[in-house]
Amino acid sequence: MRTLLPGVTAERVPTSRLAVSVLSVAGRSGQPVLFVHGNVSSSLFWQPAMLGLPEGCRPLAVDLRGFGDTDPEPVDATRGLGDYADDLAAVIDALALTSVHLVGWSMGGGVVLQYLAERPAAQRAASVTLVAPVSPFGFGGTYGTDGILCDPAGAGSGAGSVHPDFVARLAARDRGAESPVSPRQVLLAHYVKPPFVPAELDIFVESMLSTRIGDDHYPGTSRQAAAWPGFAPGDRGVLNTMAPTNFRITSLAGVARKPPVLWLRGADDVIVSDTSLYDVGYLGSIGAVPGWPGPEAWPPQPMLAQTRALLDGYAAAGGRYREAVIEDSGHGPHIDQPERFLAILSEHLAQAQAAPRRLPRGRAGFLGAHGVREDVGGGGAAGGDGEVDREDGDAGAEGGG
Repeated sequence: MRTLLPGVTAERVPTSRLAVSVLSVAGRSGQPVLFVHGNVSSSLFWQPAMLGLPEGCRPLAVDLRGFGDTDPEPVDATRGLGDYADDLAAVIDALALTSVHLVGWSMGGGVVLQYLAERPAAQRAASVTLVAPVSPFGFGGTYGTDGILCDPAGAGSGAGSVHPDFVARLAARDRGAESPVSPRQVLLAHYVKPPFVPAELDIFVESMLSTRIGDDHYPGTSRQAAAWPGFAPGDRGVLNTMAPTNFRITSLAGVARKPPVLWLRGADDVIVSDTSLYDVGYLGSIGAVPGWPGPEAWPPQPMLAQTRALLDGYAAAGGRYREAVIEDSGHGPHIDQPERFLAILSEHLAQAQAAPRRLPRGRAGFLGAHGVREDVGGGGAAGGDGEVDREDGDAGAEGGG
């Protein structure tokens, strides 16, 4: 079947590391906006958003290694999301993007975070948008806003957490809807908020089925552990890149020329949440995984609180971020609430491209590190509480100087 929407084109871009598949919109020029997809997906999920961006933006979307049409190079999970972050840097170089707006969804948000953290002076982000990003301490096995390990070996995280039938159905390229763990049903139950059904559903299923399966790809290797729930991450493959023993973004304070950050998420996300259906701690707490050692030893992972703490630290160091929550939306607000998503993203891009200006010092309290959240409902942004703008107490320039 045809997987590209009208107006979207694809090319393979040689880089210093591998050949990367890149989508673009024909005839569009301007400031580049580079979209990075999440786990078990590809650039195809970004097509409606790419087509909806306003004029003056040059939409681009990449396939990460092992997804879509990018080379299926192996994934070294001991580097966290480092292989993907280095690939992102390589494609930015290959496309000669001296300044680029980065938009990362879920795992792709973690890729963007690691890209920033590992090249604080060399990063080229004009702005950053994190769409339902993975916690800075990955998936599973941590507690507290500083990501303390529940078990030193990272038990409860990594490739052992995946449902084996889901992996088998990906490998078999199952396009059906008979099983609740078929790719189609997982998308409809977890990627978006039910009962929403995207018009591009068949294309998105094909995108999921482009995931390479195996020890070097998805889900990766796993090993037994003495601690509950009996498995720990291996050192290869996708899910192990987000184990908290491998992926830990403790600070963004060192990032130079701090780009403004938009943290955008759906209010009803069941994947990245403080009550995530993908967190073994939460599943144990509701009786879905037997033998749970209890809330003192293994509480649910506070994924949202962990991300907020990281971004509060970024703001305290001179950066600026805004948290926007879209009501009646799941893990993919760009899919199930596209108009609201595009309105918020477009505003963020326009503000980032505008000339930086200093705010009056009298506003520092309102825009300090304890600002308020913006909830975006059916009628648009909430008014009385204002935006979730957080920046340093000196109310400095938007880009951090």
